[in-house]
Amino acid sequence: MECGLNVTFGERLNPLYHLGEITFFLFWIVAASGLYLYAFLKTGVTQAYSSVDGLTAQWWLGGIVRSLHRYASDGMVIATTLHLVRHFCFDRHRGFRWFSWVTGVALIWLLYASGINGFMLPWDRLAQFVTVAVAELLDWLPIFSGALIRNFIYPSSVNDRLFSLLSFMHIGIPLVLLLFMWVHIQRVPKTAIHPPRQIMLALLGTLTALSLAHPVTSHAPADLSVTPGTLRLDWFYLGVLPLVYAWSASGVLTVLGSATGILALLPWLPAKRATADAYRLTVHPGNREIAVRPNETILEACLRGGLSVPYECRNGGCGVCKGVVLNGQVEHGAYQSSVLSEVERAQGKALFCCASPLSDLEVEYELGAAARTLAVKTLDVLVARMQKLADDVMLVHLNLTQGNRIDYRAGQYFNVVLADGARRSFSFATAPGASGQIEMHVRLIPEGRFTSYVFARMKTGERLRIEGPFGQFVLRESERPIIFVAGATGFAPVKSLLEYAFEMGLKRRLYLYWGVRRKKDLYMPDLPQQWARDHPNFSFVPVLSEPQPDDRWDGRTGLVHDAILHDFPDLSGYDVYSCGSVKMVEIARPAFVAHGLDEEACFADAFRVSASAHQA
Repeated sequence: MECGLNVTFGERLNPLYHLGEITFFLFWIVAASGLYLYAFLKTGVTQAYSSVDGLTAQWWLGGIVRSLHRYASDGMVIATTLHLVRHFCFDRHRGFRWFSWVTGVALIWLLYASGINGFMLPWDRLAQFVTVAVAELLDWLPIFSGALIRNFIYPSSVNDRLFSLLSFMHIGIPLVLLLFMWVHIQRVPKTAIHPPRQIMLALLGTLTALSLAHPVTSHAPADLSVTPGTLRLDWFYLGVLPLVYAWSASGVLTVLGSATGILALLPWLPAKRATADAYRLTVHPGNREIAVRPNETILEACLRGGLSVPYECRNGGCGVCKGVVLNGQVEHGAYQSSVLSEVERAQGKALFCCASPLSDLEVEYELGAAARTLAVKTLDVLVARMQKLADDVMLVHLNLTQGNRIDYRAGQYFNVVLADGARRSFSFATAPGASGQIEMHVRLIPEGRFTSYVFARMKTGERLRIEGPFGQFVLRESERPIIFVAGATGFAPVKSLLEYAFEMGLKRRLYLYWGVRRKKDLYMPDLPQQWARDHPNFSFVPVLSEPQPDDRWDGRTGLVHDAILHDFPDLSGYDVYSCGSVKMVEIARPAFVAHGLDEEACFADAFRVSASAHQA
């Protein structure tokens, strides 16, 4: 159906992509026409029929408005039914969508209650049949126990108070219906409530033409002493009522109650696939990270996170939201094959409005956005705290000045800008958002300009200028175990990556090999040991290359990459993240590749000291 309508109307104007919005628009037509009709309606038992009949004969507007009111109401039933069926067929009623689905079931009852109530007001033979049939249906309920039908045994039993009540209900129920319509869309981010203008004009024109061609008229006046014979029944609203006499009131209510219960429980019945856990979604450009709810599409997660992702139909028919899945796996869902070919799927493309994650994801909705870094900022920071972790390592906490913020990814670095414009690079040593501070690990370089200043003269409260973020030493999505290799203060970016992995609940097996010369160079030994105790999927192996007798070291010794190769002679199926001196990285990388590591699974960040030592 969608494909055919795409050919006829085009993807943007396909009515099946705007069923919810069409329902809202039809409601406003019903409300506006209903207000006009109510101005002429008389609520007396002897006046109701004549007022409606006179309104219908009003040659200049009344008859059109009454017909428009009726046909727009019928249109709401059609649009609502198609909306429900479509979401069921595409399995878009589970997970967080249960709220919209259940409130939608309540909306169906309110819609029918409002429409059936409206058929009672003209007090013609059709109104008589509807009123009596509803009374007999409801009388089966214990709360009424036959009390309602007694009001319609004799003509004298019907009085003006009944029409005042019916009129009040026909205002009150639609107001509750509107409230539920508003509640219904609250869980769906950026839901539109107005269809495209072309659809609105086409609907209004079609309904007006139908009203002129087949105007709605009344039956003969109601007469309780006569059983209505042939009736022009509105099957959209009144199709169930004849069953009251073909079956029984108890049978009809049992069927209606069972159908309602099944509809309401559908979100919790066995699903096509289980998605009990939320996944992490990294979106480019902007490098935003969002938790995806179970059964939520990529587009829905992006919109809920406030991202301006381009989209149009939200139903897999236009291709506007097409993007690239850089890492991770998705279920593509139902979409039009004309807008996403098999070749594009093989290239990693997906329609974000239909695709749901099957793992943590990294995506981009602007081609090449992931290759661009986050917006580089230059801002002032204050030295909040300094702690000497070793003879040659200083932990420095930097506070951003009020109103400033820097967004970065775990593993990236920033530059400290010196007074003459020279720059010194340091890694962010904590996961993004871990605290309101920036943590950097400064290793003393003999005669180094900045590092000597940090150790000798820097004081808390001083102001520094930094710029960043920079670098692509960040986690890539995959299912492979990760081996982290840190040399000396290369532990800083690795610390950021690991804290981020723990925060995200990463389930992959994680190993940290930290290589230093002496035991004292393990300047934060307790932290990785605590990680090992807290996270069963993490292991820590410290390696000393030049242990001395006073170190009393009985652990691993030698070069850190040799220790890894001893433990993992076959590195195929692993990811390796190496951070340390250039020499360490240049020796380790080819050795890892020679032992089966895929070159695309080897990520490195090498520390370089400035050209002359006195500039460091």
